Amino acid sequence: MNNKNSTIDEHEALRRLATLCSKGEHSEREAREKMYRWGIDRDAQERVLSRLLEGKYIDNERFCRAYVDEKLRYNRWGRRKIIQGLVAKGIAESVYRPVLAAITADDYAAVLRPLLDSKRPTIKASTDREVRYKLVQYALSRGFGMDEIRLCMADADDIDCYPEEE
Repeated sequence: MNNKNSTIDEHEALRRLATLCSKGEHSEREAREKMYRWGIDRDAQERVLSRLLEGKYIDNERFCRAYVDEKLRYNRWGRRKIIQGLVAKGIAESVYRPVLAAITADDYAAVLRPLLDSKRPTIKASTDREVRYKLVQYALSRGFGMDEIRLCMADADDIDCYPEEE
């Protein structure tokens, strides 16, 4: 699709994307989406992307490592939520699988334990079981799996993740 109102040509798109990528990591999909919004035609997009890849401005594996590190340490996301984000950014499973495999259960626990400890006082519940249930639901919503949750909550083994029938 070529936008007739676009004032950005192939050279300007390359310059803008190189500047953007030199400031932070970006995926191929993000670059393609920007060029699409700018109205750059497909052939020009391929040429620009090829130059960015050759110049190492864009590297999906490097982007993946930075994204995983940021989302785990700063956003405190679990594996599932990180994977959803990577898929949305156009990162292939073959790229993200080894990066995520390098993260140990202890790494996830180091993130999840303080997260649960800070959440616990804010939960309004009438029973301990309800508190545990809400903590498990919270951890699941952050993308952590039951294995990580059980590791961080000694009493999570008896939680089935579904509310009790009354």
